[in-house]
Amino acid sequence: MISLHEGRGSRTKKPPAQALVLGLSVVGCTPRIWRRLVVREAMWLARLHDSIQVAFDWFDYQTHTFTVGELRLGNPAKPDGLPPIDDDRDVTLLDAELAKRGAMGYDYHFGEGWRVEVRVEAVLPVVKGEVYPRCLAGERAGPPEDCGGVEAYQDMLACIQDPTTELGREWLDWLGPLHDVNRCDLPLINKALRKFSK
Repeated sequence: MISLHEGRGSRTKKPPAQALVLGLSVVGCTPRIWRRLVVREAMWLARLHDSIQVAFDWFDYQTHTFTVGELRLGNPAKPDGLPPIDDDRDVTLLDAELAKRGAMGYDYHFGEGWRVEVRVEAVLPVVKGEVYPRCLAGERAGPPEDCGGVEAYQDMLACIQDPTTELGREWLDWLGPLHDVNRCDLPLINKALRKFSK
C-alpha cells in the first residue's frame, strides 16, 4: 500500500528566476553610445547577441564573440593561434555566471569591428507579466553597420557637422535622410525585441 505522505518530491526549493539589468556601451565612441537592457538570466548568449544587434541597429552581417573570463563564445571556430570559440547557443547567462562575474565583452567584427562592454548593473527577480528582453534607456543611434570601425565613425561625425563639404555631403547621402546620429529610438528597439520574448 502507498502512503499518502510518499512522493512529495524534493525538499530543496528551486531558486526564483532572476533578471539582469545590463549596461551596454560601445567602446571608443565619443560621445558615448549606450543601452540599458533587462533580460532573463536564463537567456541564451546567442539570444543576447540578437538583442545587442537590435539595440544598436546592426544587421548580423559579421561574426561575433563574447569573452567571459577565459571563455570565448560565439560563432564556433578554431582560429589559428587563438583559443577556440565555443557555440554561444549552448550557454545561458546563468551558465556563464554573469551575475557573479559582473561584466563581459562582446565583439562584433570582420576587420574593423565594434566592442561592446557589457556590465551587470542590477540583479532583480523576474516579474510575472513583464516583457524580457526590453530596452530601458539609451543614448544616440548605434554606429552604422559598414562605416569602417571606431576611427572612421569618429571621422564621419566630424564630417557631417559641416554638410557643405564634399565629405559631409557624401556621408549624409550614405546615411540617408532619416538617420539621426543623436537619436536612440526606444519604442522601435522594444518593438523589435518583442520577437525574442516568447
